Amino acid sequence: MRRIWRHLPASLRLLPPGKAYGRQLHRFVRLHADRKQYFATFFLRNRPEMELMRRLVDQRPPGSRLDMTILACSKGAEVYSMMWVIRSARPDLQLNMHAVDISQEIADFAANGVYLLDSPDEVTRAEEEAAKRRGEVSWNTFRDQGAAWMFERMSKDEIDGMFEVEGNRASVRPWLKQGITWLCADAGDSKLREAIGLQDIVMANRFLCHMKPPEALSCLRNIGRLVKPGGYLFVSGLDLDVRTTVALEMGWKPVTDLIREIHEGDDSIRSAWPMDYWGLEPFDDRRPDFQIRYASVYQVGEAPCNDEEFASYESSRR
Repeated sequence: MRRIWRHLPASLRLLPPGKAYGRQLHRFVRLHADRKQYFATFFLRNRPEMELMRRLVDQRPPGSRLDMTILACSKGAEVYSMMWVIRSARPDLQLNMHAVDISQEIADFAANGVYLLDSPDEVTRAEEEAAKRRGEVSWNTFRDQGAAWMFERMSKDEIDGMFEVEGNRASVRPWLKQGITWLCADAGDSKLREAIGLQDIVMANRFLCHMKPPEALSCLRNIGRLVKPGGYLFVSGLDLDVRTTVALEMGWKPVTDLIREIHEGDDSIRSAWPMDYWGLEPFDDRRPDFQIRYASVYQVGEAPCNDEEFASYESSRR
């Protein structure tokens, strides 16, 4: 199946028969994939996603408190990117952010907020192995990145705005580190809600795809319980069937503002379809369920879907 896809002309892949074949191939890939967690990430990873965040926080009253959690915060790129967006737009807000990761080592690295500016192709394999043994900044900066550069989606002005740069080291500016509580915890742990309390916004991006569907379903249900009624859940980069099932089951309301732009906003995930299990299928607004299927952000607190809505969704999947 993979061989056939590789030899399909790009023009044919965009036609309905090509997309249908891609869906079958991706279903096969997801079924047989050896899934594992990765620490690869980028600063300012999905710009439409950040723009929607700015619009949502801009609705809050002056001087109000904003409780926010970022799950699977990894090396901290998403944490500091969102802090930069929110504090730049609304410096008056009392921002209380929890940054959570299952790895204590990676959470400690992210909290330190110091990264190497060198691109991965400038570091030799021998240097990388030596840095790994010593636990240096370079090891965690390049960890799981492959040939990708954490800063590749930023302009020089943005790097200068977010970091204090000295030589080849970039340190997150102090005003972006204020208000963050770093925590080592499992997003699927039912006790997490007791530890952090209910949140206005929860971000659970790009890690549920690395779980088998039954595990991801259970974890996502637990994550949804962290959000205050009327609050927002950002959840992209996962099996769409898993997300749609839980969204309908728990009555989440899809936020349709920038729905397509956010779905297509991270090229490293979109371009991986259908050959990699974490890839995202092309946006298809002809589907009757396209809003709930392709929304990456949901407002939490509505009543669960009724039997008719769920049956309609199940029928659309066949």
